[in-house]
Amino acid sequence: MNRRTMAHSPAERAVDRPAEGSAAVGHAVRRRTRDGGAGDRPGALAAVLFDRDGTLVEDVPYNGDPELVRPVPGARQALDLLRAAGIATGVVSNQSGVGRGLLTDADVRRVNDRADALLGGLGTWVYCPHLPDDGCACRKPEPGLVIEAARRLGVAPADCVVIGDIAADVRAAHAAGARGVLVPNAATLPDEVRTAPRTAPDLLTAVTRLLAEPRGGGA
Repeated sequence: MNRRTMAHSPAERAVDRPAEGSAAVGHAVRRRTRDGGAGDRPGALAAVLFDRDGTLVEDVPYNGDPELVRPVPGARQALDLLRAAGIATGVVSNQSGVGRGLLTDADVRRVNDRADALLGGLGTWVYCPHLPDDGCACRKPEPGLVIEAARRLGVAPADCVVIGDIAADVRAAHAAGARGVLVPNAATLPDEVRTAPRTAPDLLTAVTRLLAEPRGGGA
């Protein structure tokens, strides 16, 4: 069971609190699509949004046990650097185990809380509980999670960078008008690495490169 088969459900629970309604997310997505996205064009760096499983923490399929949470090497250091630089942080995560009946929303929140504690606290945690065929606006590569996280952090999606380990993370970033960085691991397909507009060998390198750019510069 790998994260590529994970999922979503028509009621929009793309957040760490009760449903806000798919219509609201859908409206934001349509507006972003009409206006166009920043993609990898230069922009301010106001927030970095991370995929959770395989990017910030080791990927444990459909994990509902906080005791199994293990940050990836360099994750805490990378986040500390962003916090020290005044850059907002957040997590955007597909959690189809909820839609599959393998997890509850409470399970996801407990795992998120454990990861948040180990990583020193992020600004927001947003997730999609839906199945791949549900047609929601939030499941990556759709842009809903990125748009919602940016809204919660009070920043424009175009001023966000999304870091993840598979193409869906980068595609969600671009669909929302953000920039994307691929940090490959064992789950990343060779084609995804080859076609990614921007990659980094590990999480800490990805963050240090972003922070080394002119503040207002881009890829």
